Amino acid sequence: LMVAPLGPGRAVRETYVNGGGMPCLMAVAQDATGDAAALSLAYARAIGGYRAGVIETTFREECETDLFGEQAVLCGGLTALIRAGFETLVEAGYAAEVAYFECLHQVKLIADLIHERGIAGMNGAISNTAEFGEYVSGPRLVGSQTKAEMKRILGDIQSGRFARDWMAECAAGQPNFKAARRRAAEHPIEEVGARLRAMMAEVGGNK
Repeated sequence: LMVAPLGPGRAVRETYVNGGGMPCLMAVAQDATGDAAALSLAYARAIGGYRAGVIETTFREECETDLFGEQAVLCGGLTALIRAGFETLVEAGYAAEVAYFECLHQVKLIADLIHERGIAGMNGAISNTAEFGEYVSGPRLVGSQTKAEMKRILGDIQSGRFARDWMAECAAGQPNFKAARRRAAEHPIEEVGARLRAMMAEVGGNK
């Protein structure tokens, strides 16, 4: 059986302690006793999932969609877009600090609006200028070519290629993974961000 909160462990704990809960996915692959579904729901209730909702799925669906979301949108796609935007502004001569605020700092503001209201609701909360820019420029960045690449990423996940590559990387001591992590940590946006966050009370000087 599986109970998968839709968020990282830290967020699951924080929402639970604060009286809320994280939505959960549950799945049963084998049910020898006939109690697997009830046990799954009990686990979900214990970590606060009932407060936000529990959706039944399958192991395959949860695994493939979770990996895709992480790679194409939430982690891989978003961070690549942020860095590219930051680099574009800095290379055009704008101050790195301004580029950081425009391309990274405000992500939380937009993400919170989308989380609370959906995309259409977010559009209702931003300026008409920003909304119009979304419609004319968004498709220039994410079009048919991007979607085709997303399909290839999903295909690598579905075929097991990503899992095989990751297992081989781990077996070799993670040299490429560690090098990529080091390059990401050395990106100029990290130095600028650390310096600016240290001056912002709302993020508590988090680094």
